[in-house]
Amino acid sequence: MSSHRARKRFGQHFLVDTAVVDAILQAIRPAGGDTLVEIGPGLGAITAPLLAQAGQLHLIELDRDLARSLRQRYANAPTVVVHEADALHFDFAKLGDGLRIVGNLPYNISTPLLFHLLDYRGQIIDMHFMLQQEVVDRMAAGPGSRAYGRLGIMLGCFFQIEKLFSVEPLAFDPPPKVMSAIVRLVPLPAGSYDIRNVSRLSELVATAFSQRRKTVRNALRQIADESLLESVGIDPGLRPEAIAIAEYVRLANTLE
Repeated sequence: MSSHRARKRFGQHFLVDTAVVDAILQAIRPAGGDTLVEIGPGLGAITAPLLAQAGQLHLIELDRDLARSLRQRYANAPTVVVHEADALHFDFAKLGDGLRIVGNLPYNISTPLLFHLLDYRGQIIDMHFMLQQEVVDRMAAGPGSRAYGRLGIMLGCFFQIEKLFSVEPLAFDPPPKVMSAIVRLVPLPAGSYDIRNVSRLSELVATAFSQRRKTVRNALRQIADESLLESVGIDPGLRPEAIAIAEYVRLANTLE
């Protein structure tokens, strides 16, 4: 598998730094009874160490050549299942409950894949991903940060998000042109935010941040007047990045 050339159309950057692999394993801490799902195992940098410590291991690989190599490598491993599939359209429900999902995600599909995984949050214990650092910063940002926006809000409604550590480009072959980072996502308890309509909330947040330099009074003037904003505890003079998740949820529920 080491002779496989990275394919640009799949956004492939293979992790080769063993120190980073060890740090990822320390963060995940797989255990014997775990059902692990690795998205985009590629050349298998973390696959073997995951298998050494986990119970069941599902590998989701889109590249047919890599999927074939993985099937050959683990042909005699009954606890490994290779799924030749696109993770963006994969039905994670068929893998059961108690999933621990990991992966070095192609940066060009990371955001839509995260939103796809939202649909399966009830079956997930936690997720550990390698992503572009700028994306991780947006995911983990809180109110008042310039990185705070729709991505962090919509994921933050359902997950506790923690940036763990950064990874240099030279840890990969070929090296990406950007810094990377490892992020941990743990589902929040059900009902942490009483969201009546997720689509309504998403539309509201998207509208607010489409004009993030304006105050929410002006950014949301077509859907909420000042009195409505004040009634849910939002100062109309603040900018969108100063509004907490709970306040966006209250406003969306009121509009609903």
